[in-house]
Amino acid sequence: MILIVSGGSIEDAFVRDLLERNKYETVIACDSGMEFFYRNGLRPDLILGDFDSADPAIVDYFKKQSDVRLEQYPPQKDWTDTELALRRALELLPDRIDLVGATGCRLDHVLGNLQLLALGLETGVEVFMLDRHNRIRMIDRPLTILKDEQYGDYVSLIPHGGAVSGLTLQGMKYPLDQATLTPDISLGVSNEIMADAARISFTKGKLLVLETRD
Repeated sequence: MILIVSGGSIEDAFVRDLLERNKYETVIACDSGMEFFYRNGLRPDLILGDFDSADPAIVDYFKKQSDVRLEQYPPQKDWTDTELALRRALELLPDRIDLVGATGCRLDHVLGNLQLLALGLETGVEVFMLDRHNRIRMIDRPLTILKDEQYGDYVSLIPHGGAVSGLTLQGMKYPLDQATLTPDISLGVSNEIMADAARISFTKGKLLVLETRD
């Protein structure tokens, strides 16, 4: 399991709790995500990015640490720093990647990061975007969410890259049976798990699954 800390909104206590509760084999800081580690006296295994949004003094600090690897890339590149970090993490063939600092006020980056979840589907690696209020993944196959393990109170389903067909929802407040969910409607937003488990199945397409709380 790998943790990536990107440069968006970060609640330090939330990320520290993740580090304490999970046995991450590798921890990656993405660009200004390194500042979380600096202010908390922690060390990532790898720092990468173009460092254009990071504090230069903090970059210099980590460059002097022999136990931290740095990979610096030019600002003019095809991939965002978060995509670079995710692709490097996928090269390590983990069973799961948690991505924090990928949400925040820059909606262009948030939307881009949501699209990156599709990279996990290509390699069969579970990738989760996490913050205190959201756990987000992308699926292309059936999913069961246990009520006592859900993240928050609501489950929203957003089609990615086109229509999702044959969508059936069981154990939820608003069930569906062989429905079609298209990107231009909000039918899948703010459902709730009512049974011991929610079962989501469909025959074609990709779904963003957002477990959220206020």
